Amino acid sequence: MTDRMARRSFVAGLGTLGMAAQLGPWAGLAAAAQPDRRSNLKVTDVQVLQVTGKSKRRALYLKIQTDGGSAGLYGPIDNEAGLFVERFFKRSLLGQDPLAGEAYWDRMFRADRHSRGSHYLIGLSAIDNALWDLRGRLFGLPVYRLLGGARKTVQAYASCLGFSQEPAALQAKARELKEQGYRHQKWFVRDRGPRFGPQGVAEDANVVRLAREAVGDDVDLMFDAYWQWDLQYALAWARRAQAYHPRWIEEPFQTANLDTFIEFSREIPIPVATGEHFYGRWDIHEFLKAGAIAVVQADPEWCGGVSELIKICTLASVHGVHVIPHGHSLHAALHVVASQPLEVCPLVEYLIQKMQTWYEFEKHPPQPVNGALELPDRPGFGIELDDSKIQDLRPVSWQQT
Repeated sequence: MTDRMARRSFVAGLGTLGMAAQLGPWAGLAAAAQPDRRSNLKVTDVQVLQVTGKSKRRALYLKIQTDGGSAGLYGPIDNEAGLFVERFFKRSLLGQDPLAGEAYWDRMFRADRHSRGSHYLIGLSAIDNALWDLRGRLFGLPVYRLLGGARKTVQAYASCLGFSQEPAALQAKARELKEQGYRHQKWFVRDRGPRFGPQGVAEDANVVRLAREAVGDDVDLMFDAYWQWDLQYALAWARRAQAYHPRWIEEPFQTANLDTFIEFSREIPIPVATGEHFYGRWDIHEFLKAGAIAVVQADPEWCGGVSELIKICTLASVHGVHVIPHGHSLHAALHVVASQPLEVCPLVEYLIQKMQTWYEFEKHPPQPVNGALELPDRPGFGIELDDSKIQDLRPVSWQQT
């Protein structure tokens, strides 16, 4: 079978080959022309698809097919997610009702003694997100509408990983981002830490000063330490930095060190954020009931998918803290945030450098305008692959060793 035939066959699996023949082989990925809303649908196929571009860059997408012609598509997904889908989740999902996602999630969470963390839950997240996309396509609605949301735009914060911290360059970029409409910016203080002693503290505090002087007082500034600090270093930094009013300090410690988060939060008025490496509501509950954090950064690509992130939002609302998902990817996070009250989910993270290529193969990559992301009106997450950017698409499999 030629590459072109394979791509057309994939679209036919979504039940939209007629539209594809007129508008191109990927046109049907937005939604089924006549969604099958039977109550007895069954999953008939689960595929991890490897997309290769003309630049030879690759990405993985997950497709879940039903016997009614409807299908869900989600990605890009991590390589580890694809592996666990193939080895642990594919067989158990075949023949199941794609609308019974809560029942499937609970059954799989109970099915393995290691389900509470790491790659197992990352794989389950991919399945959950693809099922939400399938439901959206089935009913012809965006996921955020299925979740009860009505927000048409969501504010994004500019996540500045990879930008220079040389003073002139940092300030120029901070001013440029402000001019582009980003009223929230996050800078990274991850390259030093305790082994650098007082000089390291001074340099990390100087990043805060430089950013604040560049953007003035009408821009929120956040800082990410990426697990690099101990309590004494963090306290010393915070005492210098608090004069510049950071909105939060992110992951100053390993998330295993709950007691350190508690002590730091009690000593310093700067809000503390963490959560991208949490796996589910139970981890987050321990931090919230201890008053250890003010911002939950659970990632729907890792924490259990849209289904689990919604529960985390409910939990956070009880404690009066924000959920601002980690920006590893955007589709699921954006739709969940848009479904929640502004008081619970005010922002999404937009990694400036990463997102330039992360959605390379999609027709409608999420792109902030004036610091905000618009919610798509396309069904599901609105993911449509762009045939003009794809050289090869094929299912991949991880063989048991």
